[in-house]
Amino acid sequence: MTIPARISTVSHPGLFVFALAACSLAWCPALRASDGAGNESPRTTWMPDNGNGTYTNPLFYEEFSDPDLIRVGGDFYLAGTTMHAMPCLVVLHSRDLVNWKFLSYAADKLDLGPEFRLEGGRDIYGQGIWAPCIRYSKGTFYIFSNINGHGLQVFTSRNPAGPWQHRTLERGLHDISVLFDDDGRIYAVFNYAEVRMIEFKPDLSGFIEGSERIVIPRGSGMGEGHHFYRIRGKYYIISADYAPVGRMQCARADRPEGPYETTVISAGETMGTQRGWWCGSVGQRTPLPGPGAKFDVIKPGDNEFGAVTLHQGGIVDLPNGDWWGVSMMDFRSIGRTTVLSPVTWENGWPYFGLPGNLGRSPRTWIKPAVGVGDPPAAAYERDDDFSSGTLQPVWQWNHAPVAGKWSLAEKPGTLRLHTLPAGHFLVARNTLTQRVVGPESSATVVLDGSGLKPGDIAGLGLLNIPCGWIGVARTNNGRVLRWYNQATDETIDQPLASEHVSLRATGDYDADLAQLSYSTDGGKSFAPVGGRIRLPFQLKTFQGVRYALFAFNAAGHEGGVAEFSTFRVAEPLADRSGNLPVGKVIALTNLANGSAVWANGNGMLHWAAPDSREAAGASAHFRVHDHGRGRVSLEAMDGSGFVTVEGIGLSGDVRLSKKESDDSLFQWQDMLRGQCMLLSLKTHRYVGIDALTGGPYSADSPGARPDRKDGAVLAWTDAGPE
Repeated sequence: MTIPARISTVSHPGLFVFALAACSLAWCPALRASDGAGNESPRTTWMPDNGNGTYTNPLFYEEFSDPDLIRVGGDFYLAGTTMHAMPCLVVLHSRDLVNWKFLSYAADKLDLGPEFRLEGGRDIYGQGIWAPCIRYSKGTFYIFSNINGHGLQVFTSRNPAGPWQHRTLERGLHDISVLFDDDGRIYAVFNYAEVRMIEFKPDLSGFIEGSERIVIPRGSGMGEGHHFYRIRGKYYIISADYAPVGRMQCARADRPEGPYETTVISAGETMGTQRGWWCGSVGQRTPLPGPGAKFDVIKPGDNEFGAVTLHQGGIVDLPNGDWWGVSMMDFRSIGRTTVLSPVTWENGWPYFGLPGNLGRSPRTWIKPAVGVGDPPAAAYERDDDFSSGTLQPVWQWNHAPVAGKWSLAEKPGTLRLHTLPAGHFLVARNTLTQRVVGPESSATVVLDGSGLKPGDIAGLGLLNIPCGWIGVARTNNGRVLRWYNQATDETIDQPLASEHVSLRATGDYDADLAQLSYSTDGGKSFAPVGGRIRLPFQLKTFQGVRYALFAFNAAGHEGGVAEFSTFRVAEPLADRSGNLPVGKVIALTNLANGSAVWANGNGMLHWAAPDSREAAGASAHFRVHDHGRGRVSLEAMDGSGFVTVEGIGLSGDVRLSKKESDDSLFQWQDMLRGQCMLLSLKTHRYVGIDALTGGPYSADSPGARPDRKDGAVLAWTDAGPE
């Protein structure tokens, strides 16, 4: 295996390094939060860092799509798509590729026409900023992003924390990636399937006339979402293709203009995530549907891959020469989120995955060896009491906000929204949003509706198409609590005596379902309204679901004000401290056929019928021994020994050995909700059965199918002391 040198265009000695305070990592139990003084508490928000030297994907259990990253010295920077949300073009910072913190937005807002302001019946849902390319050269950070119909946007800054300068080039380049080459020339690749290249003028004021050319012809397997690199004298273009299943392609050449050869570097990796409910009747060019619209909401097949599989991402080197990659994966109603993968170079190609299992990526793996010990962290603070005078960075407006019609200062400790005329929720201006977070979460906000006037509606919404919301409507006869589900075009009004109401949206975003509820007793008890709301993914907003604070006037004129306070997000599955059962005796059940994992008398790991004597005995119980960094061994409680991989891990090669060895070690893969996989550190493949043949266990499974019934995904339960 040959490891190329670092990327010359983003990693040079002496480059500007964004300084952060040094922080050492004290040892802490896996999946526990620490306040830095040795006090540990359960985690309340998703963090990928397990606190034991490992991480678990996704990096963010919320939407972060089209990731592009660079390294500058010892610092990493990640940029992602923000579409129609403002402020826009987010930049995150990390020192270890696992723990990311918000750094800046490249622009507070983009205002390139009335559609950016939801004016005149126009919108930019699913448009705006997408597929950014972040680069660094000679002391300056650059972000390039095409905006459909408005050309290429270029953002520059000497400091990645901002401020950023913005200018527009009239020429649009779809899914652009830029390379600052060692000889000072600046290239861009773009387009779908037929990959094109064009050369910038040295001052980036435009493009060199006559420089555009086709470098990879249509029919070569390439797609879009390009990432362009020069690595040890060769040129690499990584892209995503969807014909008909998402995968990552790579092209390689000796010269920037080619000729290029191509290969697949990642395929089939879903990490056991199914494609979510889908709204096929709503596309990018579909007119924005209002009340009364009909929706074709469908449930895909259990193993329908689509774009769930890892696709569209880039790679980066570490100072020690290791390589890592990020890519996005569709996570149902969450939207498209980001996955971190080790990269293995084989025959000059950067495969996502581990030796022995190229093209597939572990869900849980060892953190990158960067030599720093930053503590587990989340990218954003989600809660907001609106008392600081500024909004938390997690908030974004739906389209460009109207100045003077919202305030944090008019009544300190509240977000005040002045109602503006709108026909329905999806065209309401000054709607404040943040991404829902999975796998499950609830958002609660207090609404003071005393300032609403007739025709005003304000509340808490689930911004999606179809959408749903709950709030207070001021009619000519007084206030009512109103619930609306756009999928069914159903409205429920209930009498509401109080001017103050707590509103809550609770979602299981792995199931694409949410429930809306309210409280009039100060949040002590909540009553659900209406049925559960289906949350399909669709291509009109091209985003996952968002929590939304809104206020508008449905009578066609400006009205009163809505005042929101005490916004809180709860994540019941964020604390994963019990998901790695070290020291416990457990029973394992295979999701493929419901069978028990059984240490059979022939010295092999086998399966036993769930109602059998074997399934109830000590031979189907295993003690989990901790070997650090999420690595475990399993000891059968009947005394037959440790689960050990022999040979190359074929069926029958997973044995019971009296002596524990390196071949007995497995990386525990946390699949959440009491499910796991066992990654053999010998084969870099998973322990599993072929449910069709009925043979004994192997250590040869490449990974989970979306339905998790391929034989490699197990459910574990505490079997008690033995």
